[in-house]
Amino acid sequence: MSTELRRGVIADLITASRPLSWVNTAFPFAAAYLLTARDVDLALLLGTIFFLVPYNLAMYGINDVFDYASDAANPRKGGAEGALLVPSRHRITIVVAVALCAPFVAALIALGGPASWAALAVSLFAVAAYSVPGLRFKEIPFLDSVTSSVHFVSPAVYGLVLAGATFTPQLVAVLLAFFAWGVASHAFGAVQDIVPDRDAGIASIGTVLGARRTVRFAMAMWVAAGILMLVTAWPGPLASILVVPYLAAAVPFARLDDVDAGRANRGWRQFLAVNYVVGFFVTMLLIWYATLTA
Repeated sequence: MSTELRRGVIADLITASRPLSWVNTAFPFAAAYLLTARDVDLALLLGTIFFLVPYNLAMYGINDVFDYASDAANPRKGGAEGALLVPSRHRITIVVAVALCAPFVAALIALGGPASWAALAVSLFAVAAYSVPGLRFKEIPFLDSVTSSVHFVSPAVYGLVLAGATFTPQLVAVLLAFFAWGVASHAFGAVQDIVPDRDAGIASIGTVLGARRTVRFAMAMWVAAGILMLVTAWPGPLASILVVPYLAAAVPFARLDDVDAGRANRGWRQFLAVNYVVGFFVTMLLIWYATLTA
């Protein structure tokens, strides 16, 4: 393989892994593990690296391979919002994704026990089930949003189990709030793809509910996430305020017609920016919680 071709392959693989979303899976694991174990050890380092890059390449790369036909007709694909991998890149994407994940999974299995193995298995199954033929959870309305949320919540659950956390009612509420956020986020993201998905014969929560009802469903789930945070340990209730920016991004599209569903991409881009701002405040709250419980 020539140097130029190798660089092209690497660039495509990086794009396929969605660098903008790396933190969305690595951070939940790292925060959950560190707040439980209160120590920086090998499991923390390996798990954080795994959920930062290999996990995302597997999750998004597999999706891009099996969604190529529909993605080719989707104007927003081919960049930060989704790679458009040409067929010649499909095999190497799958091979590299599996090869990158395998040593980390093996090491994490060695460092954990049956409970953590089960949590990790659920996480990896959700990654594959969302896209691979024969399962294709992404084409089962509502299960698509549930599975997508599991992609982000499961690293946190795995981190907690691996570190030996005790699942108190307050901790369960945090995880349920995170899960509701994930469902809302996927549903809102599905709105912009309603037209190309219908044209490609792909079912989704968006194609079933339609644009305006999907947006309103997403807003309801974000509200539910905020309410759940009100029953968490202090300063967790303050995080309920953090759903407001998401609601603000969605409100302009609450009356959107299906034929104009592509306009929701503007709200989705705002959502991506909001994630980083909200992530900063979540980090501050977690640091505050860590000092209170030290």
